[in-house]
Amino acid sequence: MDQTLQLIQLATGYWVSQMLHVAAELGVADQLVERERPVQELAEAVGADPDSLFRLLRGLASLGVFEERAPRCFALTPLAELLCSDHPGSQRQFVRMLGGEHYEAWGELLHSVRSGENAFPHRFGEPIFSWYANHPQRGEIFAAAMGDFSRVETGAFLEAYDFGGIEHLVDGGGGRGELLKAVLRRHGQLRGTLYDQPAVVAPVTLTAELEGRLSVAGGDFFEAVPSGGDAYLLKHILHDWGDGACITILGLIRAALAVGGRVLILEQVIPAGNDPSPGKLLDLNMLVMTEGGRERTPSEYAQLLQRAGLRLVAIHPTAAPISIVEAVAA
Repeated sequence: MDQTLQLIQLATGYWVSQMLHVAAELGVADQLVERERPVQELAEAVGADPDSLFRLLRGLASLGVFEERAPRCFALTPLAELLCSDHPGSQRQFVRMLGGEHYEAWGELLHSVRSGENAFPHRFGEPIFSWYANHPQRGEIFAAAMGDFSRVETGAFLEAYDFGGIEHLVDGGGGRGELLKAVLRRHGQLRGTLYDQPAVVAPVTLTAELEGRLSVAGGDFFEAVPSGGDAYLLKHILHDWGDGACITILGLIRAALAVGGRVLILEQVIPAGNDPSPGKLLDLNMLVMTEGGRERTPSEYAQLLQRAGLRLVAIHPTAAPISIVEAVAA
């Protein structure tokens, strides 16, 4: 590709993200699950202007998202199916989140790069997690989006790590517990404790399938964590925070860790060099969205763990972009 065209394609990337966002917000894909439909019908179903919706879907079809099978009549493609709410691999809520408050905050990236401050409170007037608490509808989309994104990573994590020798796994900041439940289903010898903010874990139900093996506890991991686990899991937690906050979390885990226990940190670890890496882009998202959050290199993880009284044992790659950073007491 001509370099000028390549640069223009990169520069207009936000066009595509907003096209996907609008399709996800309107729920267009859900209207096409059973059959292809003409734009006029779709527009009435989702509350859109027919001609504008046609132009949107024509653009997305040119990228492989939806297909115009007859004039002004559209159907799902494999990519479009991922925008369906009930698809097992759905990414609809994740796309809605990225195209909403994330998109607006990214418009302030220049502020972050100039000042070193995160952009979200500059745009919205308060930090992201308190904003979600004050805007519960968007907070629910965020929680669902994290579930969408986790589906991509859960299977890769389960295939990449041997849980031998672990009896009690504590999932810190584990949300609604989907990851922990998946681990317990795969490894029948494990007991698990799901730990997160009380409001987050309140809706979690304990099914007969995991009765006696899964417990739920509410609290703040900046103040305390459940004690006695011989493994503590932190998935996409540390990248939300600066080093000082991470050391607080890890220090509390170090104090609660059973003898011989380990800490499993699931994050995107940044490699050296100029090769493409999703973590290098996600790192900028953390600059924009969080107070001090960042993705880290192997050496940065080693230093962070050492300061919290832990020692880096290994970094296990997975088939997904995440790695498993394994640590033990120093």
